[in-house]
Amino acid sequence: MARRHDPERRQRIIDAAIRVVGAKGIAGLSHRSAAAEADVPLGSTTYHFTTLDELLVAALRQANEGFAKVIASRGGLEDPRTDLAAELAAWMGEWLAGDRTGVELEYELYLAALRRPALRPVAAEWAAGVAEVLSRRTDPATARALVAVVDGICLQVLLTGVPYDEEYAQEVLARVLAGARGRGGG
Repeated sequence: MARRHDPERRQRIIDAAIRVVGAKGIAGLSHRSAAAEADVPLGSTTYHFTTLDELLVAALRQANEGFAKVIASRGGLEDPRTDLAAELAAWMGEWLAGDRTGVELEYELYLAALRRPALRPVAAEWAAGVAEVLSRRTDPATARALVAVVDGICLQVLLTGVPYDEEYAQEVLARVLAGARGRGGG
């Protein structure tokens, strides 16, 4: 039997891995579960991703790209006339109000780097990428602090089930920015 050329197979495996993690968590992901979800032979997953960490890196990188698109689509983060704290708070609200499973998945992959060193560079890329966008509006240290605050607020909402409070988020972000201005930053 002739071998079928399937240029989309690698991407289907990544998409399937993301669905598996979304449904069962990282513990539920294996080459076998990804293959079954993608409807491909098991050998295809191990051909494209020798280790499970390689598959998780690809999934995290794809999740990061989706996150970057959300940031870029708002545009106001780079506009100097826009209140940066208000824009960030609104952006978090939009992100958290969307597909909750997607947000949880992104954080689950991001936090998996705690136990899987192969994921750490990709998690760091995410934080650095957001900080880079924010540093166009403020100094690099403040940009990193804003990323930490965004992470903290989002994780609190996801882990506690408390509704997102945009006014609170805006106030906290404004305090970080005011502190930077008081030190000559931003």
